[in-house]
Amino acid sequence: MPSSILHDFPIRASAATVFAAVVSPDTWWTLESDVQAALGSTSRLYFGEGYDWRALVSACEPGVTFEWTFTDAMPDWMGTRLRFDLTEADGVTAVHFAHHGWETASEHFRVSSFCWAMYLRLLRRTVETGEVVPYARRLDA
Repeated sequence: MPSSILHDFPIRASAATVFAAVVSPDTWWTLESDVQAALGSTSRLYFGEGYDWRALVSACEPGVTFEWTFTDAMPDWMGTRLRFDLTEADGVTAVHFAHHGWETASEHFRVSSFCWAMYLRLLRRTVETGEVVPYARRLDA
């Protein structure tokens, strides 16, 4: 049965600001990226030697929704969908994060769930404070 990683959390910023950060993953997740916030575009998500991934932008409504479907990644991630749904109220954006389509709740699924919590915390720190943690320190910050 397919599994999903789900995280909900607030960011003290507008949905437009959060959206801009989501589509700039090299500030909080990847080592390098090339992302166009346009439906149907292909994003490059680079994490280092042997981890130069591609994902199709499968949903994109600026300030509201952004989703990637992985087309070139490690086997467990192939075909999975990474989605951000944003809802703003009173200067705070509720982020509803989902990583859908895992084949099983494997060991890598469980590790990725932990890593997502850490990376999403960095996304919030980046947006709220402007801090960009160096890539090599991101899971320790």
